[in-house]
Amino acid sequence: MSDSLKLTVGPLEPADRERWQQLFAGYNEFYGRTMPAEFFDHSWAEFQAGTRIHALAARIDGEVAGIVHFLTHASTTSADSCYLQDLFTTPAARGRGVGRALIAAVTEWAADRNCGRVYWSTHESNATARRLYDQVAENRGFILYSIPL
Repeated sequence: MSDSLKLTVGPLEPADRERWQQLFAGYNEFYGRTMPAEFFDHSWAEFQAGTRIHALAARIDGEVAGIVHFLTHASTTSADSCYLQDLFTTPAARGRGVGRALIAAVTEWAADRNCGRVYWSTHESNATARRLYDQVAENRGFILYSIPL
């Protein structure tokens, strides 16, 4: 990232609602999903409450350039775990340290709450994200299974 650009990570502010929804819609479109408006309303309300699920924004020169959503859950084999559920940056922000900064912020948040780990999943074809993930985390080889309900 250029020294002339200022990258910060912090909470989503009420004024970020529209930009957050644009980015979250982009994230869902990447995975072939179109979400109804009430889905965004529900998620936004959860993030604002900050009790069950959490969100942060990365800003370049004050403009939201990336978002991350995460939550904690109990573990039978360690301290609570922090699941990084969604991470998305604008195409223009990619390769500029935004994703790395968001992961670092979630990791710091989780460490401050004595979590035993931060983990996430991505599609095997997501080569752009995997280049970063392979640098900042360990791929432990687990395969994710899911039963849609």
